[in-house]
Amino acid sequence: MSIEVRPATVFDDVATLVGPKKPTSNVCFCLSYRIGNKENVALKGEARANRVRELCEYDPPPGVIAYLDGEPVGWAALHPRRDTSFARNRLIPHVDDLDVWSLWCFRVRPGYRKQGVSHALIEGAIAYARERGAPAIEGYPVDNDGAKVNLTMAYVGTRALFESAGFEFAAETDSVLDGFPRVLMRLDLTDSEDS
Repeated sequence: MSIEVRPATVFDDVATLVGPKKPTSNVCFCLSYRIGNKENVALKGEARANRVRELCEYDPPPGVIAYLDGEPVGWAALHPRRDTSFARNRLIPHVDDLDVWSLWCFRVRPGYRKQGVSHALIEGAIAYARERGAPAIEGYPVDNDGAKVNLTMAYVGTRALFESAGFEFAAETDSVLDGFPRVLMRLDLTDSEDS
C-alpha cells in the first residue's frame, strides 16, 4: 500500500474528509483553531464551505491530505502557529519565540484506519513544513499512556504517534481532552534532514 501526502488544495477532498455530514451544519471543516471563535460560530452551511474553499487557495493551504490510489483517505491540519488560535491560546504555552508550525488535527476515513494513514500524514506534514522553511513543528496530542481514547476526541493524536515521528516532549499544557492531559510535542526541522 502506497500512501501519498499532498497539500490540501482540492476543496472536494477536504470536504470528503472533514466536511460535516449535514451541509447546513456549523461544525467541523477543521475551522475551530484556524479562525476566530465569532466567525467559526457564525459560519453555517454554504458560507462555511466557501470559507474552506477559500482557504484551499491560500498559500499555505489549510493542511495536508493522504491519498491511497488517488482516493483521499486522511487529513492533517497544519499551519504556521501565528495564523491560528494557538498563537493566543492560554492553555497551550509557547516554549520560545520560533515561528513554528502547528499540527493539530488528524482524520482518517472509516475503512482506512489502522493501515498507517496517521503515520503517513504526520510524516507528510513534517516534509511539507520543512519544504516551506518552518524551523520547527509542534503538536498538542493527548498523553493517554496507551489507554483507549474516544474516537471523537482522538483528532489531536496521541503522544505515542508524535514520538514515533521523532517529536520530543517540550512542555505540559493546561489543556485536557477526554480526561487526558494534552502535551506540547516539538520537532526541530533545522538540524534534522531525515523524518
